[in-house]
Amino acid sequence: MSRGKTPSEPKRFLDMPRNVDRVYYALLAVCLLLIPADLLYQKHAHFDFEGWVGFYGFFGFAVFVFVVLVGGQLRKILMRDEDYYDR
Repeated sequence: MSRGKTPSEPKRFLDMPRNVDRVYYALLAVCLLLIPADLLYQKHAHFDFEGWVGFYGFFGFAVFVFVVLVGGQLRKILMRDEDYYDR
């Protein structure tokens, strides 16, 4: 089964590189606008560092990176042979 596009298949929105760039820059703009928006509301933090501007964004990114790196190591431990279920 081929995963390539057939000539008769219509182009989708994200098949065009220009639209991928638009989505990327729109997401970047939203992220950059959310950091100053963090200043506009009062936080009820339990710890002082929770009140830092952009703390939850940076914390979320750090945890994401951690989970991806740990997942790569867990894969080495938990991965089964290709024919594991054929036995």
